[in-house]
Order: sequence, then structure tokens, then C-alpha cells
Amino acid sequence: MAGSRTEVPDGMDERRSSELGKRVSRGAVIGAVFLMATSAIGPGFITQTATFTAGMGAAFAFAILASVLIDVAVQLNVWRMITSSGRRAGDLANRAIPFSGHFIAVLVVMGGLAFNIGNIAGGGLGLNALLGIDPKVGGLLTGLLAIVLFLIKKAGRVMDVVLVVLGVGMIVMTVVVAVVSQPPVGEALKQTIVPDQLNFATITTIVGGTVGGYITYAGAHRYLDSGLVGPRHSRTVMRSATNGIVVTAIMRYVLFLAVLGVVASGVALDVSGQAANPAGQAFGAVLGQAGIRIFGAIFWAAALSSVIGAAYTSATFLSTFSRKVSGGWALQLATVGFIAVSLAVYLVIGTAPAALLVFVGGFNGLILPVGLTVFMYIGWFRPDLLGVDRYPRWLLIPGTLVTALTWYMGSVSVGPIFDFLSTSG
Repeated sequence: MAGSRTEVPDGMDERRSSELGKRVSRGAVIGAVFLMATSAIGPGFITQTATFTAGMGAAFAFAILASVLIDVAVQLNVWRMITSSGRRAGDLANRAIPFSGHFIAVLVVMGGLAFNIGNIAGGGLGLNALLGIDPKVGGLLTGLLAIVLFLIKKAGRVMDVVLVVLGVGMIVMTVVVAVVSQPPVGEALKQTIVPDQLNFATITTIVGGTVGGYITYAGAHRYLDSGLVGPRHSRTVMRSATNGIVVTAIMRYVLFLAVLGVVASGVALDVSGQAANPAGQAFGAVLGQAGIRIFGAIFWAAALSSVIGAAYTSATFLSTFSRKVSGGWALQLATVGFIAVSLAVYLVIGTAPAALLVFVGGFNGLILPVGLTVFMYIGWFRPDLLGVDRYPRWLLIPGTLVTALTWYMGSVSVGPIFDFLSTSG
């Protein structure tokens, strides 16, 4: 886990020690890539994609492209700054602007809690579709499984393996559905560049569900555990971040195509927020009962991986307030506590899961520009905190433009996002 060190047993020679260190580093790097990717393609994004594709059709492709481009500008900057400094986001922000890290940490933990309630709800919906059990029971089982994972002694390594398996499984199953649904690929590609309609509330929500809140920092915080920190490792860091972005981009577009194929065929999806899930309806329209089961498996995998990502990343921000939870067993217990609180809240609230999953994406989209502003300040005025005299302008300029864009999108989207929640029951 974050902040932990690889201990070398007595008598181990230098060569074996080096090999062990390389394996741990490689595992943490792969884990960081899939932690970012699976967090970005959680149940919220799946629900958002089905909801907005049903309403916008092929025009939603532009929102997918916008989310990927924003993802590039955000993640490359965040990964490089955090790993170059060797510090987590909250600590780095505090060193640049006193108490700004505490403010970001509060926002991320609040957003992470909201997101994790939605993730656990997604787990319930997934197991309901997959096994037919009550969604509340499914949510309970999902939360308990995540808790057990973090009670294992080597939770960090187990987390990495679980995320890779879940991530690959989601992509493979979604590709199968996308091929069978036969979407109008030509129209989708056209509207990816020139959409018939443009909706900032939609873009803000989808960006929040795939980049905002805790997702912004998930992969970078896990990457710190690899030990490959400092400016001299920036090239390796950028390559890993790019790999994560590519994985998420493929999953986003393939899922969109799968739902678009259903919508284009004339099937009307219920997006009122009271239905089991519009994405489940789409998969069922393609493959019948088998499609419902596949949707359940994908949705549950997305939910479990996102519960892991939200809890772990939110817990790492607690070290901004106390170094006692900076790593090791203390961090694992903090993560378990975060999941337990999220699970308890989910079990007592009555919010419709689909509406909740869409709303939390919008909420996290409103958090995104706050952290980006601090990071852009560091790049322009405090590169010394990153161990360099000058931060790359080819990263800083697009990062600054995206920061301004996220502020604008957030300001014009507050009303529509809350309107959606109120009309969804």
C-alpha cells in the first residue's frame, strides 16, 4: 500500500533483492494503470453512457471525445507532478499554497464518499442482473468483499491483480456486445467531430464520472508505491499514464457503440432513473437474457473495481491531515473504514441508484477544476517543488486551457445537473 517499503529478508543477496524490488515496482506500475482505468469506467460511467446515448444518439460521441482529450491534459499533468515531487496531491498542494491541500482533500473525500455510495449501489444492480438477488443484498455483498480484500496482509498486491482481471474482463465482454449490436459506426465517427447538438451539462457529468474527483489522483497515488519517483523517471511515468488513458478511451467508446447500436435500432430505453438500469436494458435488447447476465457481470466488475479505487484513493488523502495513515496497516484500516461508512449510508438511503450514479458524476465534475487550478499554479510558479527549474510548457499550456474549460463547464452545468436529480426522483 501507499507509503510502504519493500523489506529485504536477512541473508538475501543483492541480486535477489534487486529482482524483488523490480517485481514490486512493476506490479505497482501495472496496478496504477488499471486503478486509473477501472476507476474511470465504473458503474457511474456505464449508466451515464446509456442515459445520454438514449437521449442524444450518435451526438454523444463528441462528449466521449471531449472526455478523452480532457483526460489526457489532466492525467499527464497530475501523474507527472505527483511522481516528480514524490508527494501525494494534498501534501504537494499544501507546500505550494498553505491549506489548499486540506481543502482539496475535503472535496475529494466528500466526492469519493458520494461516488462510493453509487459504486456500491452499482454492485447491487450488477449482482441483481447477474444472479437475480435483491439489489440491497448485492450492494452489501459487494461492500463486504471489498472490505475483505483490504484486510488481507498484502492488500496492495492483491488489489493490483484484482483490478487487472476485472478491467480486462469488462473490455472483452463489452466488445462482444458492441459487435453484436451492429452500431452505425460511420455516423458515430462523424458526430465525434461534428455533433448535431452540444450539451455542457452532459460533458461535465461524463468528465466528472471519468476524470473528476478521486479519479484524478487514483493512478498517480498508486504509482508512488513503485518507488519510481523524481524527475528522472518522468518518461516512464508518462508512458504508464498514456497506457491508462488508452485503456479507458477504448472502453468508453466501445461501450458507447454497444448502446448506440441498440438505440439506433429503435429500442427505447427507460432513463427515468426508476428503471433497474438503462444499460442493462440495452444489453438485454442485444442478447436477451444472456445480455442481461453479461451486463450484470460487467456492471458488478465495474462497481467492485471502483469501490476499491474510490476507497483507496480517498483514504490516501487522509494522510493530508495525519501522517499516521500515510501507509501500511493504518492506510488499509482507513480504507476499510471508508468502505464501511459508504456501505452503511447506501443501506439506509432511498435514492434511485441510476439517478445517484449520474448525479455523483456531475458532482465530481464540479470538484475537478479546484485541484487543477492548484496544480497549474505549481507548474507555472513553483516548479522547484517538482525538482525542476522549468515545467514542460507542452503540458502546462493544455492543462491550463482545460482548467479554464472545466471552470466554465461547471459554472453553466450546476443547474441542469441538479434538475436531473430532481426529475429522476
